[in-house]
Amino acid sequence: MQEITYRTPKFFDELQAREERHVHVILIATKPDIIKQIPMYRELKKRKHLVLLGHTGQHYSENLSGGMLKEFGVEPDFNLNVRGAPYEVVSQIIGRLGFVFAEMKQRGKIVIPYVHGDTTTAMAASNAGFFHGFASVHVEAGIRTLTPAYGEWKMDNGKWTMKDVSEWREFLKDRKNWEGGSLEPYPEQFNTRCSEAATGLHLAPVELDREFLRAEGYSADRIAVVGNSVVDATLEAVERSADSKIFDQYPMLKDGDFVRFCIHRRENCGSDRRFLALYGAMKALILEGRGVLLISLFQTEDALKRLGLKEEIEALAKSHENFFYSPVWPKYGDVIAAMQKAAVCATDSGSMQEEMNVLGVPCVTLRFGSDRSESIMNGGNIIAPPIASDLVKQTILYAWNNDEMRQAPKIYGKGVSEKSIDVVENILKKGEIFRADEERLHL
Repeated sequence: MQEITYRTPKFFDELQAREERHVHVILIATKPDIIKQIPMYRELKKRKHLVLLGHTGQHYSENLSGGMLKEFGVEPDFNLNVRGAPYEVVSQIIGRLGFVFAEMKQRGKIVIPYVHGDTTTAMAASNAGFFHGFASVHVEAGIRTLTPAYGEWKMDNGKWTMKDVSEWREFLKDRKNWEGGSLEPYPEQFNTRCSEAATGLHLAPVELDREFLRAEGYSADRIAVVGNSVVDATLEAVERSADSKIFDQYPMLKDGDFVRFCIHRRENCGSDRRFLALYGAMKALILEGRGVLLISLFQTEDALKRLGLKEEIEALAKSHENFFYSPVWPKYGDVIAAMQKAAVCATDSGSMQEEMNVLGVPCVTLRFGSDRSESIMNGGNIIAPPIASDLVKQTILYAWNNDEMRQAPKIYGKGVSEKSIDVVENILKKGEIFRADEERLHL
């Protein structure tokens, strides 16, 4: 296909010349993919497997992709160069990656796609492989949204009220107070469920994810709880953080005592009510003199423009030295360097809930539920539903440099990539990732 670019002109011929039958294909598309998949890629390379790095091209800007690939010192072996609306991106990934896999299959190779989490690429790429008879290794498998019961939240004289924040946190730590079934985040919850059906090995971060997978009927012997590879990337970035130049650009962040805001989910940015509730909380903190760092992504910018807030937020950044308004930073090491200084992270991101657990930074999740609910039950994270600015602000201030939240146990493991590839190799000693019923039934 003309749209696909390859690292070398004779890509498939060179691949065919290799003796190895299995081709491990690490797929990346978005910034979180790069962070979590590159440790897996490096571990496979270290063990001398035939491994390729495939980029869909979904995140192609320097800030979202290029800078980080340079930082990690890797270059994709092929790029699908997908563009367009979400439905176009999905169809392009399936079609173009399906072509790449077909060429490999014709050359006698067995492809093992490694897909990550709940991304569009995980959903589309796993399908592209499955229809060629290649089952995926699903890195960060089984993440499902749980939503706490909101029965004690009520409207009083036109204002939402809730229990004391400390009581709310204790309520959230009890698994019995959560229920499943959410379609949010959209489309991520669809993506991860769809990916699972084409997966031959589910690498689950925590026991809760294994619980979800078993309840959905997946075989226990193909689910491994290994932790989350974000740990490998984050701890490596911590080691590099001393060399970060980010505090030259934002010297006020060096002393800490700030909240990092990230509002980018479609359900938050696409809803006037939700976005205004979150924006109002952030604005109130700015006006009170609290340190605020807003990392603005595409969806954030769209919401600001749609609601007529773009000029206001730019004016706030000019008139308040305690407010830093920035596009996403290209280097992961800079992100981790700054986040180690933060008093709290207020985010609707999934990965940042994990990263804050690794770093020991209090986290406030700006959603009604969470697909990392284990980090909330663990005590280092707390939900602030986007329904009223004063409640969101109250929750953020509760979490601000909260020592008890900082001391929450680390739950995402160590040496995760190494453990994960151990599991893959053990399966390949016995058979294939795509398991036929004869093997499953020991016939």
